[in-house]
Amino acid sequence: MDNFSLDAEHLQVQGTQHHTLAKGLDDFDKVYGLGYEVGHEDWSPYPRVNYLRQTFLDRPYDIDVERLRLVTQSYQANEACPRIIQCARAFENILLNSTLHIYDQDLILGEIAAPAKASPIYPEFSVDWILDEIRNSPFEERSNDQFYIRNAQDRNEILALCEYWKGKSANEIITAHLDEDQKKGSHMGEKVFQTNNYHFAGIGHFAMDFTKLMTLGYDGVLQQAREAFAKLSKQDPDYSEKRDYYKATLISLEAAKTYIQRYATLAREMAKVESNIKRQHELQQMAQNCEQIAGGAAQSFWQALQLFNFAVTLTQIEGNGHSISYGRMDQWLFPFYEKDLEQNAVDKSFTLELLEVLYVKMNNPTKLKDKGTVKVRNGRGFGGESLTIGGVNSLGDDATNDLSMLMLEASVHTRMMNPWVCLRLHENTPYELKVKAIECVRAGYGHPKSFNDGPAIKAMISKGLSLEEARNYAVVGCVEPTLPGKEFGWLDAGYVNTAKMLEMVINGGRILAGPNAGKQLGPDTGSLESYKNFDEVLESVDKQFAYWCDQLCSCLNVTDKIHRQVKPTPYISAFFEGCIESGKDMTYGGVKYNGTAPQAAGIATCADSLSSIKELVFEQKKYSGKELLDAVKDNWQGHEKLYALVNSSKIPHYGNDNDEADQLFNFMFECYCRHIKGRRNARGGEFSPGVYTVNANVGMGLYTNASLDGRKNEEPISDNMGPVHTAGGSHDISGPTAIVNSVTKVDHSLATNGTLLNLRFPEDAVSGIEGRDILLSFVDEYIAKQGMHVQFNIMSSEKMRAAQKAPEKYADMLVRVAGYSAYFVELGKPLQDDLIHRTELRF
Repeated sequence: MDNFSLDAEHLQVQGTQHHTLAKGLDDFDKVYGLGYEVGHEDWSPYPRVNYLRQTFLDRPYDIDVERLRLVTQSYQANEACPRIIQCARAFENILLNSTLHIYDQDLILGEIAAPAKASPIYPEFSVDWILDEIRNSPFEERSNDQFYIRNAQDRNEILALCEYWKGKSANEIITAHLDEDQKKGSHMGEKVFQTNNYHFAGIGHFAMDFTKLMTLGYDGVLQQAREAFAKLSKQDPDYSEKRDYYKATLISLEAAKTYIQRYATLAREMAKVESNIKRQHELQQMAQNCEQIAGGAAQSFWQALQLFNFAVTLTQIEGNGHSISYGRMDQWLFPFYEKDLEQNAVDKSFTLELLEVLYVKMNNPTKLKDKGTVKVRNGRGFGGESLTIGGVNSLGDDATNDLSMLMLEASVHTRMMNPWVCLRLHENTPYELKVKAIECVRAGYGHPKSFNDGPAIKAMISKGLSLEEARNYAVVGCVEPTLPGKEFGWLDAGYVNTAKMLEMVINGGRILAGPNAGKQLGPDTGSLESYKNFDEVLESVDKQFAYWCDQLCSCLNVTDKIHRQVKPTPYISAFFEGCIESGKDMTYGGVKYNGTAPQAAGIATCADSLSSIKELVFEQKKYSGKELLDAVKDNWQGHEKLYALVNSSKIPHYGNDNDEADQLFNFMFECYCRHIKGRRNARGGEFSPGVYTVNANVGMGLYTNASLDGRKNEEPISDNMGPVHTAGGSHDISGPTAIVNSVTKVDHSLATNGTLLNLRFPEDAVSGIEGRDILLSFVDEYIAKQGMHVQFNIMSSEKMRAAQKAPEKYADMLVRVAGYSAYFVELGKPLQDDLIHRTELRF
């Protein structure tokens, strides 16, 4: 790399800033409301969009059998083929034979080989839980995230087809390859860490190279693959593997073309019998769009959106991974927008209508998850559909354009779960863009979330990217920075419950309480009964983290290798740099940058627990280590005075700009990052740490014994980068500025897999122009202090409690949960309660 300083100022800005004022259709400072309104009017100015939105909300969540049937037929017919050919043939069989759907008033075609809001089944990854839950814990009887199998015939067919996959799925093969030390701490054991995301499903968490697809089209990518295949030599020791990869790539891309042409044919057939002239013309145009992009490059904004939707849904058909994200959409889509306006092909209003139609459609894909996963994290969508706008370009100049503004307007006009709009900020972000973003936030539906180019770019460089590449990062999933089309980061690879690690620290590596109390789980690195000073406690933390990170990372490397063996993804691989060039599927390490990225949960729980130990045992000497240990073993029963003390301001707590407490958070943060970063993974890349929980802190808390921060058994552990809040009280009592000061005392760039900060304000705290400007200044200050990410709930506890009592009145009320927004009334009660109990902040 060239010589340059890694200071935030240089990373964000290089050269003279040149921006033309970006404009949407609405005034940049238009007020879109303050929080959720019961009985609200339609938000979109387009009747079509409001119709499609309401249709989505009214549609039930079903389970669809067709993909399961088609993929099983194909695998049975191709059992002798190499696995990557089996995968390609199955993908082809789905695309050539699945039922197509074109919905009334829709302008963008393509689903995930299932009707809208119906979940397909992916037996390649796991079936044991499907069989078990259909028989013993029906999906429709869940307390939340229900799915419905509509008739006994489908139910019986699913059971019969899944039987074929027993012993063949990734889940079972992964489990068979794990040793007992790996299992005991995983979701199969005591849940010190959980890797079930990729144990049961596809990898996801990437953004493909949309620019490549838009400029080359499928024919251009096919030509690349054919030319590389033609150069393959039999002298290459990996000839047969590369040959099979290229064959699978050609099969998959040709199938994609045929699939899109099938939609063109259907649209033309529907146009012939359509009596409404306007709708007839729309169907004809959609057919023409599909005919163009079935092989060729997009020629218009509408065609680019259409090609984009096919590209994304095809990755979901093939791979099942969640958080298939959209990259820097305002950047790669802008040339089509600019061309259409210059040629007067469409006006800005129709551009916005198309975006809003697409935004509603992005919510159609749903994903059936096992009951263990939905207990940890709610949501029936695929999840993680992040769309990044703003930021700097490769030269360091501001990249804001009209689409940056229009994409925010489409978001606030639709107010859907998806897409997860991510706003990249830097010191030269235009005032107008920031104001529009704040007005969206004040509308109370949780979008957009904000990211800081300074620490994010620094984090990307520390992963080995060039400065120019790092400046092109996009967000995937909740908060994870990645390089579109060049990085297969295995982000969101596993959740680490640091509070359970700390349980091992205070109790000699043994389980604290419950049915397995006293069982040796981790190494004996000392206990509260034996430590002579606080430094010994910190040394024990380091040793426990080293041991458990060894177990976690070894589990993930096993999982990585089994995915390579069981489910390569040749279609997706075609849109990542390095795969076609090297003849390697992305699961084999064909992508330019490879990584594996698990994230820590409960850091503040650990920090405040350490603060209790330090203050009460070693500084004030008011309590012995044994007394603290007995209190949490007893779940605080009989220790009410101590319980009140550790939940009081008499103990230094993280989140109050207290250097002593914040230093302990920093220790925990850096300890985790140090033990993850730099480890080698199965694809030749490195492990990358993140510090966020999404909403897994609630599920994790259900399996976590009482802790010395003042938690009781089964209470949520601390969320993300946020302070502790327990049933005994919130530990942050000094206001939002103090939280920011605490959070930004750590170097966020060490968490190369991202950090996440949730903050909640009641509606009246940000009301009026004054409230807007205070919130804007608050975000500016957070960015200046080098926090990586922040997002807001603008919602009072009172409103959420009202929604619990009368859910029918709040059916489409979105809340910011963590990296995503969700319909509050669809969340499980433990998660609803956690949101209510988060600190309600005021300036």
